[in-house]
Amino acid sequence: MKVMVVGSGGREQALAWKISRSPKVEKVFCVPGNGGTRPPAENVPIGALEIEKLRDWALAEKIGLVVIGPDDALALGAADVFSSAGIPCFGPKKNAARLESSKSFAKDFMLRHGIPCAKSRVFTDSDEARDYLLQAKYPLVVKADGLALGKGVVIAETPEEALAATGRMMDAKEFGSAGETVVIEEFLRGTECSIHAFIDGSSHLLCPDAKDHKRVGEGDEGPNTGGMGTISPSGAVDETMLARIREEVLDRFVCGLKKDGLDYRGMLFPGLMITENGPVVLEFNCRFGDPETQVLLRRLESDLVEILLATCEGRLSEISPTWSKNAAACIVMASAGYPGSYEKSLPIEGIDLAEASGDTVVFHAGTAWKNGELVTNGGRVLGVTATGETLEDARRKAYAAVNEIHFDGCFCRRDIGGGIL
Repeated sequence: MKVMVVGSGGREQALAWKISRSPKVEKVFCVPGNGGTRPPAENVPIGALEIEKLRDWALAEKIGLVVIGPDDALALGAADVFSSAGIPCFGPKKNAARLESSKSFAKDFMLRHGIPCAKSRVFTDSDEARDYLLQAKYPLVVKADGLALGKGVVIAETPEEALAATGRMMDAKEFGSAGETVVIEEFLRGTECSIHAFIDGSSHLLCPDAKDHKRVGEGDEGPNTGGMGTISPSGAVDETMLARIREEVLDRFVCGLKKDGLDYRGMLFPGLMITENGPVVLEFNCRFGDPETQVLLRRLESDLVEILLATCEGRLSEISPTWSKNAAACIVMASAGYPGSYEKSLPIEGIDLAEASGDTVVFHAGTAWKNGELVTNGGRVLGVTATGETLEDARRKAYAAVNEIHFDGCFCRRDIGGGIL
């Protein structure tokens, strides 16, 4: 079988890496891919949002499975296009992908189907939003309704911060049309964790839990990013809480899909806050997380392709994957200036040394080849991912590997999963 992975980030490189290890797979293509996806895949120079070109190329190449990585491709209806062409596609249809591409749509879905979520208000008029913010209780959370590369969420401690965030989103159009509508919700206290579950439209298969570190600086300081590192397990979820997540989130989610007639065959990645009252959904993501995918796939011992196919074919109930009991940690190495502006085309050194132990895999996120040299090509450049018998062991190995890698201005958080290392 030939498999095509759509996207160019660290998530897509991790997917291509794991898919290439399946005995079912003859060849993997990554479209458009990055500097680390060749090998194990062959890169194809078509943009991830050029949906019709992707379909035509997949038909000509006789692709047997398409895996959609980016949220914006799903929001544009990539899964609809491939499925209409008779190509099995891992990823929800456009109508279901709205659960990520519109936070207000997702909030309405949660409320109607009894999925625990934060209290909120939705605004399309900036003056009405400002009036509300002047009399609201703080802290609170301001969210751009649409897709904003993981950066459209602001935790506001004061009315001034909330008003500034709303102004940037609604009036200054910092995120384009994604910020024309904003969701303002209560601030929840607890421990954040990420879960991933394969959804085949009628059942779900839960993956191990993970924890993302969104803020750019140690101690969760600074602006939100696409993710500065992850650990798995998160340490916040025991068997009792997992049972509640299955019942209160996943069971109700699948039931809601059926009631609303939403075609969902792909990955559900809810961000959760584990509060004193139980799990609360912060947001829905309709694809693999980045960099959560990196730690989860390091722990998956079973054939990923078999799970992907079972999801597409509606037979997840037949699948019982094996997960390593070892922990995993992913440290994101970023370019100076991220999540703001940053320089590109900086030479990268030391990846071979970082992977020498065998316990660490360096997943590329923002890299490219230029004149035969591996260089930076994004804000989040590498995801240095290690496994160990304990979380501390995995962290130690990951940071030791980080120390072997260099590009001008590179930086990372030194407290992913615990204290400074």
